[in-house]
Amino acid sequence: MALSNDNPAMVFYDIAFRPPVESTPAAPNPWKARYALNMKGVPYKTQWVQMPDIATVRQKVGAPACRKFADGTDYYTLPMLTDSTTNSILGDSFDIALYLQKQYPDSGTGDLFPSQTLDFKYEHDTAFLVPLSEREEGEFGEYVRFNRSVDSVFTAHVMLMAPGMQFDPAHVEAIQAMFAKRAGVETLPPMEFGAEDRAKLMVSLRDAVADLVKLLNRNETGPFIQGQQASYADCIVGGWLRMMKMTLPAFEWEEVMGWYDGTLEKFYQGLEQFSQVK
Repeated sequence: MALSNDNPAMVFYDIAFRPPVESTPAAPNPWKARYALNMKGVPYKTQWVQMPDIATVRQKVGAPACRKFADGTDYYTLPMLTDSTTNSILGDSFDIALYLQKQYPDSGTGDLFPSQTLDFKYEHDTAFLVPLSEREEGEFGEYVRFNRSVDSVFTAHVMLMAPGMQFDPAHVEAIQAMFAKRAGVETLPPMEFGAEDRAKLMVSLRDAVADLVKLLNRNETGPFIQGQQASYADCIVGGWLRMMKMTLPAFEWEEVMGWYDGTLEKFYQGLEQFSQVK
């Protein structure tokens, strides 16, 4: 299949944060898909979407909501990918990765979904924070379960990251109003909390990812779960680490990178070759 860098057929939709938008993307699910796109080495271009416009843009493109709030209402979010060569519309990071593997099985680093045991499990009720993706396990159940557990462990500690979200100042009032409406309140309470509470939450996250780190260390050739071979499982973890990099105070990020003899730092640095924002 011929691929052109001059006028890419694939358009990748990501959330716009503070300008310059190419330097501040922080949402974990778009990063999962971006890592997958860059691993495949396929041409694409990014369309930046302001958070209050996501529902309108998805509806215009023809991508239904892929998640729902606890009350059953639609939750519109990104990423999204369109491919004019196949008239395809993908509205979820996992679906984007599956599509890339199907359409370009031998491109880039190769198989995004190699057979492997991803035995990290974490369960936590995060529905009050943000609805997580739900999907049938099917052929790639190992990856589906892993994605669910990784999303759960970081979402359970998202209050470490939320205060550092760098929203576009021109749209911050509309974004706050949107979040307040979702929460059923007139105005949002301050997201900041004290240093002692943050320190406790950091300890909680460190302990919660202990088994995940064991998985990252399983193959001694590293830095990825399968050693030198990167897969979508690495994208899943990397998306959340990227959010932490973009939102945590520098000293906390350095602390995370030092956990477990620097395993997370080695892993994160290994993914840097796939971090281009196009």
